[in-house]
Amino acid sequence: MPNKAPLKETPFLALPLGSIEPDGWLRDQLLLQAEGLTGKLDEFWEDVGPGSGWLGGSGESWERGPYYLDGLLPLAYLLKNDQLIQKVKPWVEWTLGSQRGDGNFGPENVPDWWCRMIMLKVLIMHQEVTNDERVIPFLSRYFQYQLEELKKRPLTDWGQARGGENILCAQWLYNRTEDSYLLELIHLLHEQTLDWTEIFNDFPFWRYQTEFDHRIHVVNVAMGIKEPALYFLISGEAKHQFAARNGIESLMTHHGQMHGMWSGDEWLAGSHPSQGTELCSVVEYMFSLEQLVRILGEGMYADLLERVTFNALPAAISPDWHGHQYDQQVNQVACTLAKRNWTLNGDDSNLFGLEPNFGCCTANMHQGWPKYAMNLWMATVDNGLAAISYAPCTIQAKVANGVDAKVKVLSQYPFRDTISIDLQVSKNAYFSVKLRIPTWCKEPRLLINGQEMTIPCESGFITIERHWETNQTIELTLPMEVKMEKRANYAVGVTRGPLVYVLPISERWEKLRGVEPFADFEIYPETVWNYGLVVDSSNPEASFQVQESKVSKQPFLAKDAPVKLVGTGKRVPHWKMEKNSAGTIPIGPVFSDQLEETITLVPYGSARLRIGEFPLIQSEMAGERK
Repeated sequence: MPNKAPLKETPFLALPLGSIEPDGWLRDQLLLQAEGLTGKLDEFWEDVGPGSGWLGGSGESWERGPYYLDGLLPLAYLLKNDQLIQKVKPWVEWTLGSQRGDGNFGPENVPDWWCRMIMLKVLIMHQEVTNDERVIPFLSRYFQYQLEELKKRPLTDWGQARGGENILCAQWLYNRTEDSYLLELIHLLHEQTLDWTEIFNDFPFWRYQTEFDHRIHVVNVAMGIKEPALYFLISGEAKHQFAARNGIESLMTHHGQMHGMWSGDEWLAGSHPSQGTELCSVVEYMFSLEQLVRILGEGMYADLLERVTFNALPAAISPDWHGHQYDQQVNQVACTLAKRNWTLNGDDSNLFGLEPNFGCCTANMHQGWPKYAMNLWMATVDNGLAAISYAPCTIQAKVANGVDAKVKVLSQYPFRDTISIDLQVSKNAYFSVKLRIPTWCKEPRLLINGQEMTIPCESGFITIERHWETNQTIELTLPMEVKMEKRANYAVGVTRGPLVYVLPISERWEKLRGVEPFADFEIYPETVWNYGLVVDSSNPEASFQVQESKVSKQPFLAKDAPVKLVGTGKRVPHWKMEKNSAGTIPIGPVFSDQLEETITLVPYGSARLRIGEFPLIQSEMAGERK
């Protein structure tokens, strides 16, 4: 639904839940999720079990129930899984039935604003997929209560850091009711939320952090990155429009990691590849990037979204979806109960299990894949469609003059570079189709009904405007090249398209504690990890052989990786462990007297033990082939 004045128009509009059906490898991910922790968490973890305060019980009554629903609900409806839908319903019914006379809702023993912000997002998705007529009046009563109550009891702590989530929901309701009090509420929420605009435009947190502050908490930062853009829709000010871009640039400069995230274990922790990144921040940053694409219409945010989604997300979840990590490391050579150089977190933070370190990620991890699937395509403000990412899916939506359009995306992207798009319309219609061209792709190739086309790219998208008939075919090829990214100490990371490539370390999983299938496991290395790369840094494409194989049900598993890079490396014996993690990479170029060996790199997300930042070997930097 387009924004109503005075909210500014957004270039893209989110399609309601249910408009996009995932196919292929993405559907397989969602099925694994349904068969694993997401589908069974309420049976094994009491915090989201029948005793939850969000089901009327006396158990956990803060954020964990709403977090769980924020992923379970879209998963259930994306898969059209009746069993999961039945799990969702009691939560929604209790919440809708909990509203009191003043408009407030939820567990009475927890007055915090923050947990309700999450449940607002859940109710919005529920309304979009079911058209439940109770939701809009429910939200109206709550927001009227909130407008008055915030003047007496303003946002604090987590709610103050994450007020953007509340603004998002108030904007959604305004576009359906046009009630003016909602505009007043949006202004008030922005005033009471941390000043993310100033933080991101003049970034002050460029060091490893040593004490708690909500402004450097990694999940708060991941949520906060979209708040200025949300407020831009009502302010129209450039400082709000460009804050996200400026903030991301600063975050990646001072704390950036190869997987597309910044560090945060629990606080911003610098760019060392053995610092951790919390899983909650991964899924929340994904959601923020999805909103930034919608609001600002810039392809760069979708580029970032894919980098995080295809690398950081699967890496922190076990291939069978029976466990997850709280903190992941780019150079992760052991996942063990041991003291590491975290800013705050405990010794179990990089174990794979049910509830390592703290249960927020146990509850919140579930939204990652479903919300990515929901936002693969969006509507455009001129009644067309826009491709945000190219995972396989089927889209059904209305286009110009209410014409029904069905779009089927046939691809194995990001493991392959060719995308076929079949378009059917109920009758001939003139509308636009926007296709995102990633910045890493230098020579895209576009065919429409077999005819090659050349269309200029603006803000990361090409726009095809034409009269569309039924049974039209678009074929887009996005050639992927092996590239090297410079890191600290003249180290490098390896990418090809949206995927980061790593040296996988053979893994030995040992149960530490708990009850299977959702027990906690340590992972010990079975092979050597301290390799440097022997490459021609001026022509990295020539230094690796690309090997492709079948895309399996779980492509994020090293032994079944559907694409690998075969190259050359040397051991670097003086690169050793420090504080139970891979030590600081030696300043390169690095001399090694070891023999050259053939090494095989796999996608980052498929290796739970890995090296993702490498020293370059000195002889090769100097061009001395031996």
